[in-house]
Amino acid sequence: MVVAYGQNGEYLSEVAREVFEEIDRLDAQMSNYRPDSELSDINREAAEHAVIVEPKLFALIQDSMRLSEETNGAFDITVGPLLKAWGFFRGQGRLPSSAELASVMKRVGYRHVRLDAVRREIRLDAPGIELDLGAIAKGYALDRAEEILRANGVTQALISCGTSSFDALDSPPGEKGWKISIRDPYDKQKAADTVRLRNFSLSVSGNYEKFFTLRGKTYSHIFNPKTGRPVEGMLSTAVLAPRGETTDGLSTSFYVLGPQRGRVLLAHHANVTVIFYMPGNSRGNYRRVALRSDSYHLPPGSLAEIEKP
Repeated sequence: MVVAYGQNGEYLSEVAREVFEEIDRLDAQMSNYRPDSELSDINREAAEHAVIVEPKLFALIQDSMRLSEETNGAFDITVGPLLKAWGFFRGQGRLPSSAELASVMKRVGYRHVRLDAVRREIRLDAPGIELDLGAIAKGYALDRAEEILRANGVTQALISCGTSSFDALDSPPGEKGWKISIRDPYDKQKAADTVRLRNFSLSVSGNYEKFFTLRGKTYSHIFNPKTGRPVEGMLSTAVLAPRGETTDGLSTSFYVLGPQRGRVLLAHHANVTVIFYMPGNSRGNYRRVALRSDSYHLPPGSLAEIEKP
């Protein structure tokens, strides 16, 4: 979705169309649901031979690998086999056996990925390893959309990918920033927090996005790559940062790490705010922890303000 302000509505529609075309192009390139995508080609071929990767996609994979190093593997783009094992890849969800999970885990881990920056090549060191960019691609798409809008002179806009990722350019007329609600992790009709953004981004990762329930227990699509199991003890995380790629990748990372270990990661990033939502003492209640980077000096013209709903 793109909401934009300007004097010429027809021109804004044309620019928005260019944005949607770019997002469609990125989906065609990065989707592992499409057998003809570049990412699917990598997953099929890179275990057999080095694959040359388009420059911007290669840069995104490099960024993902750096985040994996920073988080000691809490963020990991090799979780594709886990998504399939747990039934989240075109399925309804299932509980894999211990033996199946142990077998799958042999094919999970960012250290299986080999990058050659000089040749812009990628290798996967064993068959069956599959990359999945779902935890960072939406944020990257927001950044590309912002580049297109600004290049065409559009400076007042809100871009969103679904209900989980937002990028705010300037402010709507008469407002100090774009007002965005972060949903209550138990009730989509309620807001847990409300934020005001100007030239800033927001991403939310939650256990309510994709999940299944079996014998009274809920299993989310966000995995701890070290255990191969869905993360427990976390409902959602919301991250505010200057760039969409940063918010998207960090929201998953913080979801896996939790507040205590998340403080270590936060020390590596400036101008970031993260809100953790965790189960409370009774059903339907949650605990909330908000943390901010030690180095926090927003760029001129930016706003990232948390309001009560």
